[in-house]
Amino acid sequence: MEEITKIQRKHDGEIISFQTSTGRIISYQKALMEAQEGSLTGVSLELDDNGMTHLSSSMDGDTGFSGLPEIF
Repeated sequence: MEEITKIQRKHDGEIISFQTSTGRIISYQKALMEAQEGSLTGVSLELDDNGMTHLSSSMDGDTGFSGLPEIF
């Protein structure tokens, strides 16, 4: 199984893509789909108040993905 090792953010801080342990760079939506399929480890799926599904890191506790280095 792959895990997320790096992130890429827009200028406003929103995560737009991830790099996996195999070196693949995938979009946030692709990562969300792969997490739902169970092919990514170290992430969990959470529903917000509007019923939208979001990714969160299950490895960093309350810090989310902030502990991960940037891709670029």
